[in-house]
Amino acid sequence: MKRITSGIVGLVCTALLCVTSAYAQKLTVESPNKKISVGLFNQQNANSGEWYLKVSYVENGKATEAIQQINLGLVRADQEFAKELAFVKAGKPVVINEQYKAVHGKRALRSNSANELAVSFQNPDKTKLNVIIRAYNDGMAFRYEFPDKREAIAVKDELTSYTIPKETNRWMEKWNAANEGLYLTMADDKVQQQEWCYPALFNTKDKAAWFLLHEADLDRNYCGTKLSNTVDITKYKLTFPNPKDGRGTGVVEPTISFPWRSPWRVVIMGTLQDVVTSTLVDDVSRPSILKNTDWIKPGVASWNYWSSNHGTKDYKIVTKFADLAADMNWPYTLLDWEWDSMGNGGKLEDALTYIKAKGIKPLMWYNSGGNHTTVTSTPKDRMLTHESRVEEFTKLNKLGVVGVKIDFFESEKQNMIQYYLDILDDAAKFNIMVYFHGCLVPRGWERTYPHLMTYEAVRGAEWYNNTPEFTMPAPEHNTILPFTRNVVGGMDYTPVTFTNSQFPHVTSYGHELALSVIFESGLQHMADRPEGYYALPDAPKAFLRDVPNAWDDTKLLDGTPGKDVTLARRKGNSWYIGGINAEQREKRKNIKLDFLANGTKYKMTLIADGAHDKDFATSYLSVDKTSAFDVRMLRRGGFAAVITPIE
Repeated sequence: MKRITSGIVGLVCTALLCVTSAYAQKLTVESPNKKISVGLFNQQNANSGEWYLKVSYVENGKATEAIQQINLGLVRADQEFAKELAFVKAGKPVVINEQYKAVHGKRALRSNSANELAVSFQNPDKTKLNVIIRAYNDGMAFRYEFPDKREAIAVKDELTSYTIPKETNRWMEKWNAANEGLYLTMADDKVQQQEWCYPALFNTKDKAAWFLLHEADLDRNYCGTKLSNTVDITKYKLTFPNPKDGRGTGVVEPTISFPWRSPWRVVIMGTLQDVVTSTLVDDVSRPSILKNTDWIKPGVASWNYWSSNHGTKDYKIVTKFADLAADMNWPYTLLDWEWDSMGNGGKLEDALTYIKAKGIKPLMWYNSGGNHTTVTSTPKDRMLTHESRVEEFTKLNKLGVVGVKIDFFESEKQNMIQYYLDILDDAAKFNIMVYFHGCLVPRGWERTYPHLMTYEAVRGAEWYNNTPEFTMPAPEHNTILPFTRNVVGGMDYTPVTFTNSQFPHVTSYGHELALSVIFESGLQHMADRPEGYYALPDAPKAFLRDVPNAWDDTKLLDGTPGKDVTLARRKGNSWYIGGINAEQREKRKNIKLDFLANGTKYKMTLIADGAHDKDFATSYLSVDKTSAFDVRMLRRGGFAAVITPIE
């Protein structure tokens, strides 16, 4: 980060800070590319009163009022900061210009680049509140700050709300504590009044601007929030957790210590390409706490729960999945619940010895424990306290276990946010990778804690175990996730299944293969039984042996939420492409390869839908930057491709 020097402030002010003579619009912050502008307005057309932000977007010279009003304000237990806020000053403009590397995710090299302005207000009691506003090329973010020191106090309410007209198209998930619902597509008279999960996707009436609402850099000093339009159908207000979440444990209203900064309120904005490829949630979050990340290894894992819910109870099944990981060149296998009651030929220690002898690294499941969950599955309480975690992580180091899956959090109250972060802090001391299930949606922690590999917080393939109602919505759901949930962080969907679990799927084999590229997760759990992978033809089997799960670059090539999506991801000099179709009709796509490097010839292996949904059609092509290829997708079908330079 660098502050603008006094010699060039005048040059930047025209783009970054405009204090107007009229009271209505107080100032404007523009993105570096000038496509996004954030204006600060006063509701009473005065220098004191209620304040809001307005976000505009320019594409091809056409301006769109993307979000007409973002209301600002907080209510503390002692004072209110909303109705009578007096403008004090705007600070000096700041240019944010930071480069960093990510261990896993959609892009390895990241750029945190924005224009920032801090605006100071005070309430009638002369207590200060700052609002820090940033404009990025792919969105905007703002946060609240109490700069003064004083004793800790509760926040009674946050008044932030986004005004969005009913005619705006939206893709939203009804609030549920595990964040595992389906997305509803709504506009006009179909808009519902509910509490809603993050992230939420919108497309303006003129189709010019897409934007995704989320929050980032949540820490121990606050709770998670959600969106609610229950009071006003056009206003999505940030709302604290429900009292009943986590079986009523924990306090709804967070207690903050001072000086204090809220999480960032994040709006990812632009074209669909801008939204899908954005790393804004990570960009605004705090840098890594780890000096050494060499021990953090993204990779693919075999997983027995989907095909055998009690698989880890059976030593022979565990060893079969270790064999699968070794045969498929996957570095990990997961021992899910019931590993502490393993039988049929061996116990946990025997299984771990077998797994490591195969050159595979074991991962193990834990219940998060405590009174916040009714789930009694063991081991239950070993993650619950610092002392129990230190004892367990010490054992895992000795056993050669490199990662833990921790399940059933069921709340985003402040006490649970503190619990998540306590786990991550302790795991880092033992070089243990972590991923959360039954949990919150990512909040940028993957940057701060890069050993946090992924989260569930999605209706994934596990739901083929739970209900027949997932079978038919799954294809559409799969094409919404790349534009919503997977934008904001790793997503443990547990994809790529060719056989069936308790309930069947109607996606084609090509569709399932493509999910290995479409969905991003720092630990990617391939969910099918060994027979499902062994029965594949050579080309898709080879594809799954080699496909990475941590990427150097990501591009959206084509797609519309709920219809279809085609993504390209790069690892080193090779590109992987996945495309899926949600609709009940066959589609043909022409995919341009203009993202390839200049002057390089490549070999492309294209694995597409064959004559029917359980058949593949494989072809081999020589391509370069000027090439394009045609591909046919069956109804609910898909394809995958790998493009490697010709030596």
